[in-house]
Amino acid sequence: MSPSLELPPKGGFSFDLCRRNAMLEQKGLKAPTFLKTGTTIVGLVFQDGVILGADTRATEGPIVADKNCEKIHYMAPNIYCCGAGTAADTEAVTDMVSSQLQLHRYHTGRESRVVTALTLLKKHLFNYQGHVSAALVLGGVDITGPHLHTIYPHGSTDTLPFATMGSGSLAAMSVFESKYKESSSRDEGIKLVVEAICAGIFNDLGSGSNVDVCVITKGHKEYLRNHLLPNPRTYVNPKGFTFPKKTEVLLTKITPLKEKVEVVEGDAMEE
Repeated sequence: MSPSLELPPKGGFSFDLCRRNAMLEQKGLKAPTFLKTGTTIVGLVFQDGVILGADTRATEGPIVADKNCEKIHYMAPNIYCCGAGTAADTEAVTDMVSSQLQLHRYHTGRESRVVTALTLLKKHLFNYQGHVSAALVLGGVDITGPHLHTIYPHGSTDTLPFATMGSGSLAAMSVFESKYKESSSRDEGIKLVVEAICAGIFNDLGSGSNVDVCVITKGHKEYLRNHLLPNPRTYVNPKGFTFPKKTEVLLTKITPLKEKVEVVEGDAMEE
């Protein structure tokens, strides 16, 4: 009688690959690491102004630190800036230049120009030789018309009709290069920006969550926070979550401090 064949177990987890990977690491094979990625930010010029877009995921290495952060920063009433890179650097540099633009408006009594913000940003980044990790997409509308610029961490700049930055920029740029057209309408521009951000969200590990959009036209801006939610939670516990108390209350008696303090009147201290 032939020996019976061993059938694989049904259901449950199989740890065969874990044992194999551990054996390969012992023999010197380096296991592949996760992809370190960060952001997808985009911008384009349409017939009436500029449209900026960004995802809302902030990461700390392999950990999603914030699912709904804001990456479109206020610079002036007519100028906004998308930031990729280190969150603290992007917020600090945009806040600093926004303050300088405000003082400039107080001094001149005129609307800020996009080229002024561009010059202040690129000078600051160039002074630090790339150590301030901020990659920016700057957009706005001033007296000379709509403007869109990209600013790299070392201080170099580009002026383009459409632009992408961040780790998901290649996926977003593929959408722009295949579908962008000049003098597009507002709705067409928003649709294209959302599609480009979604390309970054679904093809880049560091980009994710929701889509923010900012539409800037002459004398008006519209910030569409969470314009699209492409990643809704598939399951939400209807009962909510309860956590056990870890700290027990040992004493509830309140002792006023004023009863323990004695005030002694005397002569003032001489200097």
